[in-house]
Amino acid sequence: MAEQADAAEPRSEDDARKRLEGAARASGIGRLSESESLDGRAVLAAIGGLRGIAEAMLPGLVFLVAFTLTKDLVLSIVVPVVVGVLFIAVRAIQRQPAAPAIGGLLGIALSAVLALLNNRPEDYYVPGFWTNGAYLAVLLASVLAGWPLIGVIAGLLAGTGSTWRSDVRLRRIYAALTLAWCGLFALRLIVQLPLYFSGSIEALGTTRLVMGVPLYAPVLVVTVLVIRSVLRRSASPTDRAGSDLR
Repeated sequence: MAEQADAAEPRSEDDARKRLEGAARASGIGRLSESESLDGRAVLAAIGGLRGIAEAMLPGLVFLVAFTLTKDLVLSIVVPVVVGVLFIAVRAIQRQPAAPAIGGLLGIALSAVLALLNNRPEDYYVPGFWTNGAYLAVLLASVLAGWPLIGVIAGLLAGTGSTWRSDVRLRRIYAALTLAWCGLFALRLIVQLPLYFSGSIEALGTTRLVMGVPLYAPVLVVTVLVIRSVLRRSASPTDRAGSDLR
């Protein structure tokens, strides 16, 4: 029994590591890192393609347009819900995974409930504040704990685990990259929260769209460029040694 338990522990650890590596590769950083080039097509694919962008931005856009034109809160909420349902239907018809669209619809539903309960159109955007605040808190906590999340992801992608933590230079680089992501989420909150509290729904909705994918994509590209440079430089001594042996 003891031997079986001892044998099961390495397997469970290996399974956990593989799941973490899979999660890292499924992230935007992971998908873009696996592309041979960082052209527009690769960046577009990393952030979910045209469909992913549409599913992320279109509900918020139609809500903003509908409310700006009609000032009818109920109608303005129904329209993005219908759009979310259509996204699920299209994925089902094309026999593609519907989980992203279902998650998007749940987010739309939560936004709709908050806006209707409080009869405040600006409350449609409250879940976005929660999401940005959560990302900011997790990323900042990872830096303060000495495990910057970008370093963790880079280690999983490279298959080097946590060896980067023994290199002061790498720790500083990964901490700086993680803080850059903190800056993205903090900037969204700094700009958008005053608009929310002032009830400037049109300005808030427009800012949410502008500071979404258009702000996310450049930070993603810079992150991957730095990670590639760091990994290439870290691997170069080994590569040189290998070439000397030949």
